[in-house]
Amino acid sequence: MLRRWAHEELSRRTFGMAGVAGAAGLLAACAAAGPAGAGATAAASGTVRGGRVNVPLAEGTNDAYFTALRTGRHPAVILWPDIASLRPVFTQMADRLAGHGFAVLVLNPYYRDTPAPVFADFAAFVAQGGFQRVGPWRSRLTAETIGADTRAAVAWLDAQPQVDTARGIGTQGYCMGGPFTFWSAAAIPQRVRAAASFHGGGLVTDNPGSPHTTFGATRAHYLVAISQDDDAKAPTHKTILSEAAAAAGRPAVVEVYPADHGWTVPDSPVYDRTQAERAWEALLALYARAL
Repeated sequence: MLRRWAHEELSRRTFGMAGVAGAAGLLAACAAAGPAGAGATAAASGTVRGGRVNVPLAEGTNDAYFTALRTGRHPAVILWPDIASLRPVFTQMADRLAGHGFAVLVLNPYYRDTPAPVFADFAAFVAQGGFQRVGPWRSRLTAETIGADTRAAVAWLDAQPQVDTARGIGTQGYCMGGPFTFWSAAAIPQRVRAAASFHGGGLVTDNPGSPHTTFGATRAHYLVAISQDDDAKAPTHKTILSEAAAAAGRPAVVEVYPADHGWTVPDSPVYDRTQAERAWEALLALYARAL
């Protein structure tokens, strides 16, 4: 069972200081100003085509979002959202990535229990008791269930005309989705060749299947972007991750960013545009190397 995430403590503290309404306004401002809203601009211009799709996964149908350039075949990416799940900010981020030449599938991690979106944005997640509501759903998301979902998602992607099956697949995850990228890479190593975790929670634990123990089961390149506050709470984890990757012979960039947990997601109350853009460029560099 997944451990309680650092995101939970940080988000409660931040919203107590800043207020829910201020965070709700942040997403609208970012989307209007860009570059975080560049995905929405690309979709509106007609360069990418995205929409909701039904993807058969291990335990039912996932109401996912799929987006790609209108023409051509492209390497696929599986995107795992944060604890507040699939919502407009992640479709915007997926559209932006699709504009760079990727076929992006954003999964609803809670599909076993509820369709998405449950929350309009992260402010709504907090205001509507999201931490308590998703607890039972989140408890089902183990290395085994995420692995099974990944294998089914890859089978679906490889059947899509927008996907270049001769290229590797990438996977990226945020907060709760961070460890899912490790488990995805281990579930189907012949296809998943890049894994990126942004302020991922629970990357180093004492549990069986802890993400840091999975490097040797994969063929992926890694990007592990750690927030400064998560690093302060667990300063040894970056070294454990780096050493585990090196011992397994897996290329990995493990970096602590001068920003707080949640900084890469535009509707987060701690979104840091400058550091989010740095992380975005690191993601594109990872995919250029590995896919």
